[in-house]
Amino acid sequence: MAIPDFSAHGIAAKYAVLVDVGYLYAAAGEVLLGAKERKEYRVAADELIQALQKHALERIPGELLRVYWYDAARDRVPTVDQRVIAQLPWVKVRLGNLNARGQQKGVDAQIRSDLEALARHHAVSDTVLIAGDEDMVPAVEAAQAYGVRIHLWGVEPPFGTNQAERLVWESDTVEILSADFLRPFFTRAPVPVPVPPTPSPAQVFAGRTVKPMPPKAPVGQVAKLGPGRPRVEEVGEHVAQKWILTRGRDNIRDLLPGPLLPTVIDTELLIEAEKELGHSLRPYPEARVWLRDGFWARVYREFDLGVGISSK
Repeated sequence: MAIPDFSAHGIAAKYAVLVDVGYLYAAAGEVLLGAKERKEYRVAADELIQALQKHALERIPGELLRVYWYDAARDRVPTVDQRVIAQLPWVKVRLGNLNARGQQKGVDAQIRSDLEALARHHAVSDTVLIAGDEDMVPAVEAAQAYGVRIHLWGVEPPFGTNQAERLVWESDTVEILSADFLRPFFTRAPVPVPVPPTPSPAQVFAGRTVKPMPPKAPVGQVAKLGPGRPRVEEVGEHVAQKWILTRGRDNIRDLLPGPLLPTVIDTELLIEAEKELGHSLRPYPEARVWLRDGFWARVYREFDLGVGISSK
């Protein structure tokens, strides 16, 4: 049955997309890769969100208000991927806590709270809910009491069902996202490659030749002096150490195996380093290479890996 188009009656219709990431990732990982844990696969989350937005645009009347992306992180400190997602347009990341056993805490409560608030304030006429937990039922019923239609989307299960029966019953429409729809965004995580032990200083410098001194600047021309390499590498290590302490080893581990950094993180590294040094590194491309080398040297030591050198 076609969904009524309220815009034809002069009523501005808007909809939101609420995504329980734990459900979406776990269900897709199981049907696509037979995976039981998130660390077993990688997700192109930005592309997946765009595909969900497009899918909703083709099915739900009105204008997209935003996508709410509900996930969890240790002590609610966002991971690298979550920080990137949070900067996407029309996307709001909501984080619950991830305990030591990998269990999400507080995520369902956030979904229920937002679903009810959007309906109570008449912010939306429709809501797409990607979830499977029966705990969502009271919030669905409350939103419907305010006149909001709930469109429940699920992930194709390998067998049986992966959504609570009552949640399916109470929703206004139900759709299953097929494995073919989700497949382009999920890939199996690479198997870690054994890394040789960290070489000694004698091994590192063996066979190296001393570089010739750069030519002197012509008379009357001031040489362009930049920061020294040891100091820049030291700052790179300091920033890495600070991030390990504040963001946690698990979040920093997401950057491995390197040596490339996501653009957002690379920019943050530069800004943090410039604060430490007290001046800009923008005019010195070689200094940014040294900065990354220092950063990776500290990260690799943290995880007992070999010394890394940036590729830029």
